Amino acid sequence: MSTPVPANGEVQPPVGIDELLERIRAGYERIEPREAYEAARAGDALLVDIRYAALRERDGLIPGALVVERNELEWRLDPRGSHRLPEATSHDLRIVVICNEGYASSLAVQSLQQLGLHRATDLVGGFQAWRGAGLPVE
Repeated sequence: MSTPVPANGEVQPPVGIDELLERIRAGYERIEPREAYEAARAGDALLVDIRYAALRERDGLIPGALVVERNELEWRLDPRGSHRLPEATSHDLRIVVICNEGYASSLAVQSLQQLGLHRATDLVGGFQAWRGAGLPVE
């Protein structure tokens, strides 16, 4: 198996997932549960739950969060996309991606930022941190 060659022609050595997450997270500010809750209540952020159905059924939902399966995320949130959700109104939208523990959401944020959603971020600790902070769950 060969090392992928990026468009600029520079070969990059492979990295592990921990290093990749560190690099990705260095490019934006993550948000803590209480701050995300306040931003959503103030209408300054759209909470997007990307957890799979079994986790949502087991643990519950964050009231008001938009549920978008991870494999549909980019199509549903791209403001210029033909399959976008009505909530995907602009590239300036502040999106807080929530997964179960705050790992997959970081990878999703990188993808959203590549689409031009420059205010996309994710929840530190994911849904489990939200629930652990005593924030609303239904």
